[in-house]
Amino acid sequence: MADPISWSDFEKVLICAGTVLRVEVFPEARKPAWKLWVDFGPFGIRKTSAQVKTLYSAEDLTGRQVVGVINFPPKQVGPFVSEFLLTGFPTEEGVVLTTIERPVPNGTRLA
Repeated sequence: MADPISWSDFEKVLICAGTVLRVEVFPEARKPAWKLWVDFGPFGIRKTSAQVKTLYSAEDLTGRQVVGVINFPPKQVGPFVSEFLLTGFPTEEGVVLTTIERPVPNGTRLA
């Protein structure tokens, strides 16, 4: 079990909704992955590498609202710089994306 955190700890994590604008193949990735560009409204367009290719096609992802952690430092993934963490749940079939039940403005923060 994880140690409890305070509300102020939770407030430090910027978890926001964004819309996938563009998806590209990432042939250099060690595991099958996509490159995603996501519009986080007032936080701008950010890119990430996401190992969700087994469950989601480029067409499935484009235009979809996703949930991302946008205040981690950038991470070099091979020749690509990932600027946020796409959230999801690992399963035996692959990562299942965190979903938003109905549309919200891009950049809306999880509360």
